Amino acid sequence: MKVGWRGALGILLSALFMYFAFRGIALREVVEQVRRANIGLLLLSAVTATCIFPLRALRWRPILDPIAPDLPFSRLWSATAIGMMINNVVPARAGEFARAFALSRSTPQVPFPAAFASLAVDRLFDAFVVLLLMFGAMRDPAFPRGATFMDRPVASYATFFLLATLVAVGLLYVMVLFPARVLGLYELVARRLAPRFEARGRDALVSISNGLGVLTSPRRFVAVFAWTVVHWLVNALAFWIAFKAVGVPAPLSAALFLQGLIAIGVAIPQAPGFFGVFETFGKYGLGIYGVPADAAVTWAIGFHFLSYVPITVIGAWYFVRAGLSMRDLGGAERVATSEAAASAVRAP
Repeated sequence: MKVGWRGALGILLSALFMYFAFRGIALREVVEQVRRANIGLLLLSAVTATCIFPLRALRWRPILDPIAPDLPFSRLWSATAIGMMINNVVPARAGEFARAFALSRSTPQVPFPAAFASLAVDRLFDAFVVLLLMFGAMRDPAFPRGATFMDRPVASYATFFLLATLVAVGLLYVMVLFPARVLGLYELVARRLAPRFEARGRDALVSISNGLGVLTSPRRFVAVFAWTVVHWLVNALAFWIAFKAVGVPAPLSAALFLQGLIAIGVAIPQAPGFFGVFETFGKYGLGIYGVPADAAVTWAIGFHFLSYVPITVIGAWYFVRAGLSMRDLGGAERVATSEAAASAVRAP
């Protein structure tokens, strides 16, 4: 797969964030704190953090139920592991393409466009729930009043991204609740501007609409929401266990807040594995709670590395077992780009 300008920009930004993460840090103190860390708790934190990926696979099932009911967990889990591994080693979030492609290849009844569209629902639930939990953490008396991040009120970041998420959810509901109107508008515009894309774009829109079918079922909606809440509570628990491992005196609510702040940070382009951005936002986020920079960076490095390795190894094993190659994923990316281009002509 090609790195492209976005991948190169992400690597550059990650290097810049890594500089900010380590600026003013006494490396000797970090090394000493790592030596004093409770290895058992760090490993428990890594195991807990890895558990979120099977939970993500379980959540994917009700999202895909309108397309292919009761998909085997093994297929959802292997595709999820492959996607997370690719996100950790390839720039530009190529893991999203990989995850959809791996599932569509093992499960022919799930077309690639529908699998890819289902990930939009997946990510929007993530954004909505993690920001809600972040707001909840900010209501805890332990949260410092008037806290700022990079000279701006913390609440302004959370509010902006929560509103953006709600707008995105609204747009998806328009596509799901009024498919005939969306298709009609697309066909009208495509017929005038790019007739050769009309049939292909229509098929892509139908597949995408099917991929968003979970939004029309209250039962499935509640199931996906519940799995998402469990996912992020487990992730916060992993953060908190790692706090204890390195002696960071922060409450569980700080983990809920910090994961929201880091989720905002990783939305920007960056290198594979979120290195640099994770450490910087971890440093400044814990700094809001009065945690010294050395201790915060020690936590970020230890947790990030130990949570990075297991899913990367597991995903690589499934990748090889499935007989996939980076060339296959490059083809998946071209398909997705082509479908997006075909669909884009519906806009006047």
